[in-house]
Amino acid sequence: EGRVEVYHDGKWGTICDDQWDDRDAEVVCRQLGLSGTPKALSWAHYGQGSGPILLDEVQCSGNELSLDQCKKSDWGQQNCDHIEDAGVSCDPFTGTEVLLCQSDAVKGTVRLAGGRSPGKGRVEVYYNGDWGTVCDDGWTDLGAQVVCRQL
Repeated sequence: EGRVEVYHDGKWGTICDDQWDDRDAEVVCRQLGLSGTPKALSWAHYGQGSGPILLDEVQCSGNELSLDQCKKSDWGQQNCDHIEDAGVSCDPFTGTEVLLCQSDAVKGTVRLAGGRSPGKGRVEVYYNGDWGTVCDDGWTDLGAQVVCRQL
């Protein structure tokens, strides 16, 4: 995870967060060889870079192998400041579904608490006589799908 920087024409620079979303993050994670759940972060979440802002208006479909293949502004053409530097988190934790299915804590005794409507809320499990929460380390959509199926 961190601020995304790209190398072009002999120099490193940042990417402006205009149009920056999770599909762009997915391409960055893929390009870096990282698997997991990609998350786009904006407003210099990981700090402001220095030097040139090399890309703006990046709009990936999410299937590209690198940022070069995405729709974007011309190199160096941007209307941003470093406060808008784009960042990415490539969640390295995977396999939550397997962990949940093998856990003694999740044998049919799951509930959602604190949600504003049915079907939403904090995941809680009943184990050894007590209700407790599920830590979000490694939590992905796959884990959520397992809980939804159980409910």
